[in-house]
Amino acid sequence: MCEIFIRANPASYQSQSRSLRLHGVATSIRLESLFWEVLEELARRDDMTVNQLITRLHDELTEHRGSEAVAGNFSSFLRVCCLRYLMLQGEGRIPADASVPIRSLDARAVLDNLPESWVEARPH
Repeated sequence: MCEIFIRANPASYQSQSRSLRLHGVATSIRLESLFWEVLEELARRDDMTVNQLITRLHDELTEHRGSEAVAGNFSSFLRVCCLRYLMLQGEGRIPADASVPIRSLDARAVLDNLPESWVEARPH
């Protein structure tokens, strides 16, 4: 069983820092290489750069949860975004065809009837 995991290319779990600007403020984000690859695919799907994608995720998280959520652990949030993307693809809720933009998907349909641990409760 473990061979499936231990045979991963060691480069895929090497940490890599990238510098970017979020609204003019220089910052650095450190993620494992495999997460950067997933973010690159996500960005390409919507004709964005990785920096543009990260800025958009940052802004939407700030709008939805407040600046404290972003200050908490944004790198972990990005890892979870990558994992959710891959899990939702595995569930068939996001097309594996990378030419289909994420922005073209109906978010409510993608999130409908997911396990409670996968999505926040909607207000009634």
